[in-house]
Amino acid sequence: NAALGNSAAAWYHRDISRVQAEELLARAGRDGSFLVRDSESVPGAYALCLLFQRHVHTYRILPDADGLLAVQATQGVQVNCFRTLSDLVVGYQHPHKGLVAPLLYPVMRESEPNDESSGQPPPSTQCTNVYFCSAGCEIVQLLDEYLHGNMCKDLENVKGGASGLQHFQCILSRACDSLHSEIDQTLSSLETLAKVFDHPSGHLTFSTMQSPGENMDNLLHKLTALCNLLSSLEKRVEINMTKTACKPTQTTYLLELAYLKWSISDVLMCLPQKREAFCRLLQLMKAAHSQQSELDVISVFVGTWNMGGTPPPGSLQSWVTCCGLGLTPDESIASLPHDIYAVGTQDNPQGEREWAEHIRATLRSATNIDFKQVAVQSLWNIRLAVFVKPEHEGRISQVNTASVKTGLGNTLGNKGAVGVSLLFNGTSMGFVNCHLTSGSDKALRRNHNFQDILRLLSLGEKQLSTFDISLRFNHLFWCGDLNYRLDLDALDILKHVSKREFEELMCADQLTRERHRRKAFFNFKEEKILFPPTYRYERGSRDCYLWQKYKSSGVQVNGPSWCDRVLWKSYPESHIICTSYGCTDDIFTSDHSPVFATFEVGVISQVKGLRASIELEAIEAIVKTASKAKFFIEFHSRYLEEPRRSAENDSQYCEVPGFLKLGWSSKQFPKLHPVFSDLEHLRDQHLLLSVKSCDGFESYGECCVALRSVTGKSSDPFETCLTHRGEEMGSIRGQIRVYVPPDRRRIRERVYGVSIISSNIYFNIYKGNVCLQVSVLHGAPETVRELLSTLGLQRYTLDLSRNGWDDLDYFR
Repeated sequence: NAALGNSAAAWYHRDISRVQAEELLARAGRDGSFLVRDSESVPGAYALCLLFQRHVHTYRILPDADGLLAVQATQGVQVNCFRTLSDLVVGYQHPHKGLVAPLLYPVMRESEPNDESSGQPPPSTQCTNVYFCSAGCEIVQLLDEYLHGNMCKDLENVKGGASGLQHFQCILSRACDSLHSEIDQTLSSLETLAKVFDHPSGHLTFSTMQSPGENMDNLLHKLTALCNLLSSLEKRVEINMTKTACKPTQTTYLLELAYLKWSISDVLMCLPQKREAFCRLLQLMKAAHSQQSELDVISVFVGTWNMGGTPPPGSLQSWVTCCGLGLTPDESIASLPHDIYAVGTQDNPQGEREWAEHIRATLRSATNIDFKQVAVQSLWNIRLAVFVKPEHEGRISQVNTASVKTGLGNTLGNKGAVGVSLLFNGTSMGFVNCHLTSGSDKALRRNHNFQDILRLLSLGEKQLSTFDISLRFNHLFWCGDLNYRLDLDALDILKHVSKREFEELMCADQLTRERHRRKAFFNFKEEKILFPPTYRYERGSRDCYLWQKYKSSGVQVNGPSWCDRVLWKSYPESHIICTSYGCTDDIFTSDHSPVFATFEVGVISQVKGLRASIELEAIEAIVKTASKAKFFIEFHSRYLEEPRRSAENDSQYCEVPGFLKLGWSSKQFPKLHPVFSDLEHLRDQHLLLSVKSCDGFESYGECCVALRSVTGKSSDPFETCLTHRGEEMGSIRGQIRVYVPPDRRRIRERVYGVSIISSNIYFNIYKGNVCLQVSVLHGAPETVRELLSTLGLQRYTLDLSRNGWDDLDYFR
């Protein structure tokens, strides 16, 4: 702050991106137009952007040990030091100071009206207490009016002999309006419990009172009645439980027992969901009886739920078992435990430890397994908890956690994101749970929230800090209350929902639109939505949406929307399948429904061996920029001991205004040596590329290249897009050759290497016989016979000529 000096200077644009800076200068259009922004490559440094002859020249401003600022100059140019940015700008307003042109025309900051992150709250909500800022605009406005007017009236009334603060009482009454309905709803629920346990419910005379003129005394009477009823009801239930002494039975769901739920008719009908579940069971059985020590594939659960500030119900089993609406698993495999559970919540009123234990207890009840906690990360009421099966605990390493605030001026944690990253054997995974800006008209602000999280969330390995988190992991799972809405009249939305016309509604979905425009979640994937909007329901049921909210300023419309989402982004040619995506229909405590998604994820082992080599041939890139700087390419990967970089590009020209075409020949690249050389493992690895400028060392675009496509006998050229801060910045293409020693070229068969869901299992009926073809499937023959027996296939022949059962097997 001291170095900034006049931090309010209009030419200082804080942390805007390089592309935004170039666009602002291009619109200014005059030589000598300039602005200053934060450096993207060096924390605490700045970038001076100057327009000259239609090109943007970027100079890095670095602080020295004494805090003095200097423009990083080329060799032979005198270095000038300044105490503040303002002094530096004044010093370079004269020609012949080492810049291509003097700083003549400052480019001012663009302000966004009614923006949560504009840095200052609106005048009507300015206050010194952070609590008031997050308490709700309505109460803040009423308090502001009271402090500036009605407080004096209350003071005069008290001096005149009044017995209370009339105007302050009005604020209390307004603040407790919603509490009346919440208590009425709770009392109604308790009345049902009282009837079940034959308990007198004479206290519940308040449950029908919903007059808007109820005063604070009435509210206090309700609270007293509620406390009395809770106490007496618990004692009554305890007595009944002691009398009956009934104990619930527990069912242990084992993989082999799951087959017993199948009948031959299920298999022969070939319904897509049944066939998929059957193939899933076959695949799980293969993995269970595999002789390999390393896992090939695991199952990952990702859930998100805005709890609405209310405690959860006693059971969340339907959520973690993916029961409800949408793409849900077949009942025969719904109870099979997943290997990893990542559970994200927003507006969670429970403490971190209490919530984590609640989830562990739910998983223990649903799976009969005591899951191990990997990490829990919180930001205010935003939480992310990750759990893993006990047998996988030794496979988990490099666990990191982080959080980012995106609330008011990026300083409040009521909105933001939390993240957890880990390494499962040789596969890196990231999990992000976020709560973005609310409001139907705030899609642009939500896009900015997403970009801030991409840039600022510090997860994964430090050597990959050049890349945003969307490129740091083999698999990145992103969930949360994203708050994107449906741009459609609420009544029209309800009509489509009643007819289950979800595809028509998706045309009005803001997130879908922003993804198509490549303004947010670029290159992320989302499974097709087959469930109704998860927000905004009436609490206590899922019969209707409460889309009108009455406030002092008028009626606020919150049309039903898919605010709660799960997306993912994986490295190219990685194995990942979304196996379920839906929401519960039996958890009513919040105005949001919990959302779940599950994934089948291919994992790789961590093995070191002899050294292979990777040679880079000609590479060509097109970057979006108005700069004329030279560039180099930086290479990162987990299998490299350290990042490597190329020499500067040896060709450069501009064919399209605003875009620069760059070229590197093979002599510009170093030879890369991975830390291990097994072809089997190299094929699962990825190379991250960052195109950086030679002057400011800032990235102009990043990408990921899968080595699987370049390790064959005839490797094909790669071509992919360049992105930066979640936006598309151009493209890159080239040739990579991988040399692997002959004795390290063995590739073992993978569980997920062959798609058995649709193309490798066939069911045919002819002349009363059943032909079952199982392709590339291994396991214990005894287990196979047991499976066939449960399917009603009593007589069969099993070909064991190749010590397996990967040939055609015929069953009668």
